[in-house]
Amino acid sequence: MGVAMAAGAADPYGREGLQLAEARTRVLNAIQGGTTQRAEASIETVSLADALERVNAAAVLARADVPGFRASIMDGYALGQSQQPAVDDTWTLVGRSAPAAPYPTVLAHGEAIRILTGAPLPEGADWVLPQELVQRVNDSLCLTHEASANPWIRPANEECSQGSTLLKPGQRLGLADLAQAASCGVRQLNVYRQPRIGLLISGDELVSPGEQRPEGAIWESNSTLLKGLLKRLGYQAWDCRVVADQPQILRKTIVELSSSCDVLVSTGGVSAGDSDWIRPLMTELGEVDFWKLFLKPGRPFAFGCVGNNVPFFGLPGNPVAAAVTALQLLWPALQLLEGQQEPELLPRLRVSLETPYRRRPGRPELARASLVCSADGELRARVDGSQASSRIGSLQNVDLLLEIPAESGELGRGDQLWAQLLRRRLL
Repeated sequence: MGVAMAAGAADPYGREGLQLAEARTRVLNAIQGGTTQRAEASIETVSLADALERVNAAAVLARADVPGFRASIMDGYALGQSQQPAVDDTWTLVGRSAPAAPYPTVLAHGEAIRILTGAPLPEGADWVLPQELVQRVNDSLCLTHEASANPWIRPANEECSQGSTLLKPGQRLGLADLAQAASCGVRQLNVYRQPRIGLLISGDELVSPGEQRPEGAIWESNSTLLKGLLKRLGYQAWDCRVVADQPQILRKTIVELSSSCDVLVSTGGVSAGDSDWIRPLMTELGEVDFWKLFLKPGRPFAFGCVGNNVPFFGLPGNPVAAAVTALQLLWPALQLLEGQQEPELLPRLRVSLETPYRRRPGRPELARASLVCSADGELRARVDGSQASSRIGSLQNVDLLLEIPAESGELGRGDQLWAQLLRRRLL
């Protein structure tokens, strides 16, 4: 394999802009502190099937013990005793207990019943023998192998006790959360309404895919990328506008989106070029907190508020930088705007470089890489091709964002780095 190349031989921007951690703190503090508008006040009731990945709005308490009865952990025989049985002990078989068909009376000492996995234990039964340890002759049982000290009984409150908290407010609901709620008799949940997200894609050079492309124009892809990324993260774009870099059109679009949406997200127009109108318009229509990141990719990034304190995120125009900064700063903010108590960040792990990576010290970098596992179990990162922020192909088949410190120069095979894992839980 060859040496992966970073975009550009040198970093022309120096040490300007906010460090990523500081920028994230300022964004989240603005939302948590009420500087920006939060959408969590609106609550809706949904079925369990529609609650997946939504944020729970009210504590859910168990209405009863679950399963609500002592149950056998395995197929075997329930004994009318509480002490550990010994080899050659015998019992008289007097009945049977199966799921939804329990043995109806008290089990006396010296008696036993056939019991199936998950079946209720009758009163008086405090021990279960696995069927493999017992010899049965007609209605007589004999223990032929040594029994363990485990009585193989599931307690009546194994899943939960009456009054215990099943779900907390502000908790994002995973599949296991919903399955447990269903097992405890819950049918519906109160969840926070998700924030309405307005997307503003700006650029004179943008042409819709499939249309004739004039010289110097490019087919617009940021709307596809960001709407898809939001969908992957559990959100939907409420409205999406693709407009030219003309101040009057941009001003009108910003006003309309900030009036109908809970958060405004733009791409492009936040740098200092002749056609970068978003930042001055945001200063006119609202307030800009910061507009540069000390990060590669993602230097031109703006955060502030517009209109009635609607949070504004000005992502870079280059698609890779837009996606990376959206994951780092927009996603945590959306979680808080939805009412989640603590934002989820991408999990981090240590990896070794499988290939050298050539770069010069400058800005901290989030390089795209795939995750491979060596024969001896070592986790390695493979960086292939150009890391240019305009090259969407650098996002294909990516598992990791490698965290490369600003002072790092050329990195060699085997060098270790922290990396963010671009994968989310299934349960």
